[in-house]
Amino acid sequence: MSAFDGTTVFARGAENTAFAQYFVGQSYLNMLTTEGVPIGNVTFEPACRNNWHIHHAAKGGGQILLCTGGRGWYQEAGKPARELHAGDVVVIPANVKHWHGAAKDSWFVHLAVEVPGEGTANEWCEPVSDEEYNQLP
Repeated sequence: MSAFDGTTVFARGAENTAFAQYFVGQSYLNMLTTEGVPIGNVTFEPACRNNWHIHHAAKGGGQILLCTGGRGWYQEAGKPARELHAGDVVVIPANVKHWHGAAKDSWFVHLAVEVPGEGTANEWCEPVSDEEYNQLP
């Protein structure tokens, strides 16, 4: 297991109970701001990942991930998974089905930046199956 324990410059925050039903494994959430552009510090324990989901928007919208620690994954539907490390940036357009989370052997932390838009809504979909996830290195 990686020596990284999920600690970065921003506090880890409490267990992410509000969204736990949309995650496999334990995550933590510290909302850094909810004014203007919502930004959350999301910490994933090893092997934790969120369900497939879509950030819908009629105009604008989407999400930006700023990776701050550990090793994780991002995948869009129909595309190969992308390995993520501290310093990586992921721009997720609106209306794209995707998931993100930690590698099996590492904590993973990112800032989730909600891109302002019109008619925005999140749609949570099915979990990433163990079969899909376990194929990742």
